[in-house]
Amino acid sequence: MAKLLPCLQAPHLVSSINRGTLSFILSKPIPFRSSSSSSFLQCRFAFALSPSPASRRCLSVRAFEDSASETKRLDREEADAANEVPMNSEGGRARDEDYPSGEFEFEKFGPWRSFLVKLKMLVAFPWERVRKGSVLTMKLRGQISDQLKSRFSSGLSLPQICENFVKAAYDPRISGIYLQIEALNCGWGKVEELRRHILNFKKSGKFIVAYIPTCQEKEYYLACACEEIYAPPSAYVSLFGLTVQASFLRGIFDKIGIEPQVERIGKYKSAGDQLARRNMSEENCEMLTTLLDNIYDNWLDKISSIKGKKKEDIESFINEGVYQIERLKEDGWITNIQYEDEILSMLNERLGLPKDKKVPMVDYRKYSKVRQSTVGLSGGGDQIAVIRAGGSISRVKSPLSVPSSGIIGEQFIEKIRSVRESKKFKAAIIRIDSPGGDALASDLMWREIRLLAASKPVVASMADVAASGGYYMAMAAGTIVAENLTLTGSIGVVTGKFNLGKLYEKIGFNKEIISRGRFAELLAAEQRPFRPDEAELFAKSAQNAYKQFRDKAAFSRSMTVDEMEKVAQGRVWTGKLAASHGLVDAIGGFSRAVAIAKQKANIPQDSKVNLVELSRPSPTLLEVVSGVGSTIIGVEGTVKELLQDLALSEGVQARMEGIMLQRMEGFAYGNSVFGLIKDYLSFL
Repeated sequence: MAKLLPCLQAPHLVSSINRGTLSFILSKPIPFRSSSSSSFLQCRFAFALSPSPASRRCLSVRAFEDSASETKRLDREEADAANEVPMNSEGGRARDEDYPSGEFEFEKFGPWRSFLVKLKMLVAFPWERVRKGSVLTMKLRGQISDQLKSRFSSGLSLPQICENFVKAAYDPRISGIYLQIEALNCGWGKVEELRRHILNFKKSGKFIVAYIPTCQEKEYYLACACEEIYAPPSAYVSLFGLTVQASFLRGIFDKIGIEPQVERIGKYKSAGDQLARRNMSEENCEMLTTLLDNIYDNWLDKISSIKGKKKEDIESFINEGVYQIERLKEDGWITNIQYEDEILSMLNERLGLPKDKKVPMVDYRKYSKVRQSTVGLSGGGDQIAVIRAGGSISRVKSPLSVPSSGIIGEQFIEKIRSVRESKKFKAAIIRIDSPGGDALASDLMWREIRLLAASKPVVASMADVAASGGYYMAMAAGTIVAENLTLTGSIGVVTGKFNLGKLYEKIGFNKEIISRGRFAELLAAEQRPFRPDEAELFAKSAQNAYKQFRDKAAFSRSMTVDEMEKVAQGRVWTGKLAASHGLVDAIGGFSRAVAIAKQKANIPQDSKVNLVELSRPSPTLLEVVSGVGSTIIGVEGTVKELLQDLALSEGVQARMEGIMLQRMEGFAYGNSVFGLIKDYLSFL
């Protein structure tokens, strides 16, 4: 079985309190081949397949080198760093309140501008035509990507949803919005962004109603921002609280003869715990408890504020375990109990339409084709580049890669360089939604972002998660903006390997190695444990990798190493806590990042700018033909991503650990890991 090289890893913390996320994925083994490579065992998030011999030589040079020269180089760079730390008028480090808020202000069009908008609509393309008095309908459920999608792609795109809210606020043809909110598979950062746009839309004076056939804490958090909330009599509404979970596989590994040999740097770095431990460490418990308390308190605060109730009353209601939909109506949690057809009839009456006529509707996909200029929202002359970086980080593109399958370091660097070399861009925004990945790719991108920041303002905007490799990228920017509940930080290292000796004995497999060089078998000999000298070298290499990560973080954030050490050690923070510890500059969404970019580029806040998206996807032939790019000859996108990770898992990783943060009802979804293990065992 092929070796596993555990990673220099920031946690693959699931970016939200979310159902159905699993800590590790054990892939079904591939049948033995005649070669020594044989079959493999993969553990996503915490461990990556070991590289080929050539890759290992490359890893050895990078991971085992002394960090003293690197520290000296950073000291020299710091003396003349062009990317200055933001300062306020008093000479201290800029605080959150020193930055523009970027708050949406609805500006009613004057007669002349309204006339021009109507004129544009008369000559608009056929696919931009919308009937007057239409209601925009959007079904928010499942995954919501932070990436733009082509018109042929399936799924929801956060930037396109948010753009639809803004367009609908100004579009004279849209009378209101009807949201159907169901089980969401995204983090709290995206939910905060969506909630902000709902509240912004309400400033237009148009109605917005929510329909919740299924609803838990995250869905209700979003729905309660709307004016009215409706649910059918049989709705699944369960507001029972939030949970955090961590899975441990050591007991299973012991039964099948696998010994994880894990070296962890950072007391909060819990990725290796899931393999090496049988229970949660005190430090991991402390970290997860803090995260859970932060998210739960935020939920209680926002719900109590918008409902006009005391926080204690909200918590008491949750602790009662209320599931009757009638009780929710009585206590004012929802507006009324109605089926969807009754809601549409109500909207029909509200719009003054005859009973025999249906409410004119325009759905999310069609309305996404309406250009901003059509509704009078075209930007100004100054341009700001927007580069989106979402998903796991890899250095090069795999043959198995599919569009929007993650962050490809080479491609990202090309975009960064094009922005740096172009004179038309006044500033750049790096939008990050990544738990990390390849450490080398993260470092190369960090360097390119630093070079870009030396020539023009760069603002990092975090979505659900920007941890480990994701934070590595963000810390190169001049200013970092995160949502309250963005998961970030995780500056730590986990490395190690699997000793498969006992498993090999059970299945009758033998492996012998002829080597030259004292440490030649360091990563090749998975049939035995580390020798003492090998274990010592592995520990030193992990410590060195951690020092490089921590020292660059301290340099990037203009902190001393001791100050950074206190907030590093693999700990994951919410955006709010990260800001209080100097890891983040400002709290807010994408609009605040735009406002800060304008401020840094000396563009007046009331001036319009053109946001140029450099990450627009090009539709594949399959997407054009079928409209669905997630399936290729029956292979699901998730399987392709798994195979892609196998193909690209080389060297040190900087990735978030596989902690499960999920709701109570989502526990059943976490059992898929055991199903995969069962498949593995049945193969043996």
